[in-house]
Amino acid sequence: MQYKEIPKYYLKVPIKGAKTIEKGKWAKQPVKGKIKTGGTTWSTEVKFRGAHILSFPKKSYDLEFSKKQDFNGAVKIHLNAEYVDPSLMRNKLSLDFFREIGVLSPEADYIVLYINNLYQGIYLALESVDKRFLRKRGLPEGSIYYAISENANFSKYNPTTKKKKRSITAGYEIKYDQDHSFNNLRKLMKCILTASENDFPPKIERLLDVEQYFKWLAGAVCTQNFDGFIHNYALYKNGDSGRFEILPWDYDATWGRDIHGDIMGNRYVPIEGYNSLTARLLLHRPFKRQYKKIMEEVLEDAFTCRALEQKIFQLHKNLRPYLVKDPYKHRSLSLFDDEPDFILDFIKSRNRYLKERLTRLQ
Repeated sequence: MQYKEIPKYYLKVPIKGAKTIEKGKWAKQPVKGKIKTGGTTWSTEVKFRGAHILSFPKKSYDLEFSKKQDFNGAVKIHLNAEYVDPSLMRNKLSLDFFREIGVLSPEADYIVLYINNLYQGIYLALESVDKRFLRKRGLPEGSIYYAISENANFSKYNPTTKKKKRSITAGYEIKYDQDHSFNNLRKLMKCILTASENDFPPKIERLLDVEQYFKWLAGAVCTQNFDGFIHNYALYKNGDSGRFEILPWDYDATWGRDIHGDIMGNRYVPIEGYNSLTARLLLHRPFKRQYKKIMEEVLEDAFTCRALEQKIFQLHKNLRPYLVKDPYKHRSLSLFDDEPDFILDFIKSRNRYLKERLTRLQ
C-alpha cells in the first residue's frame, strides 16, 4: 500500500506570536491574509468556523477568496480540524461514500496547515456547496439552502422543544437564490406539511427527486449520523428539473462514534432514520418499496468491508506520519491505530442490523 504525501498550506496573517495563534482569539472576525500552496500565493480572508467547536484547542477555519483571484475555481473553502474524531477520517469517508452511492457530495481532501510558519497539523479541506460547486460539475444553476439547525426537520415544530417554529423555513439559510428568497423552499415545505395523503405522492415527486432522496437517506442511515436528518445537509433545486436534491454535510459523528468522539452503538439509528419528510414518504407503499430496493443494493455493495477496507487502511497510512507531529492531537496514537478495525467492525455489525430490519420496509 503506497504512502501518499499530503499537500502543505502556508497561511500568513498579520498577528504576532505563537501564543496568539495557540489561544485562538484572533479570527472571530475576518482577518486578511495570504495562503501559499504548490508555489502559488492567494489573498484571502480567514475566520473561525463552527459553533461549539470554537471551544476546542484546534480551531477550524473558513477561507474566502476574491472572484477575480479564486482558489483553484473556489471562492470559499472550509478547513476542518476534525478534532474529536480519533480516526480523522470519518468526514471524508462519509462524503466519499455518498458519492459512491450516487449522491451529490462536496469534495474533501487532507492538507497540512501552517499559520505564520507554525505547524498546526492535519486539516480536512472541504468544498463549499455554492454556484461554483454546480458549475464545476456542469449542473444547472439553482437555489441552494443550508440546513443550519435542528429546526430543519421538515416539520412545523422544533424537535427538542416541541414548540411551533416561527416559520416553515426556520433552520435554513440561503446560500444562493436569484430572488434572495425562500420561495422555492417554501413550496416544498408546504407540500410536505399540508398535502393530503392522496395528493402527496404526485405533488412531492414534482418537487423532490425522491430516488436521490432515498439514496441520501440510505447513506445517512448506514453511516449513522444522528444529527444528519434534521440539519447538516444542503438542499439544491435543480434549475432544469425543478426538483430538489439533498446533499450531506459535516459527517464526522459517524461510523460508530458520536459528536463527542465516544462510541455509539450500532443500533442507535433505525432503518427509517428521523424526520417528517421521510415519515410522510414511507407511509406510501410504492415509496417504501423504492427505499427498500436502494437500501438492499447499498448493503450488498457499497456499505461492506469488501468495498471500504482498502480505502480505510490507505487513509490511515497517509495520515499517521502527520498525526504523530500534530500539536493538537486529542486522542492517543494507539487509539488512532485501532480505528480502522473499529470502523470495519462497525460496518459489519451495522450492515447485519440493517439487513435484519429490511422487513420493516415491506
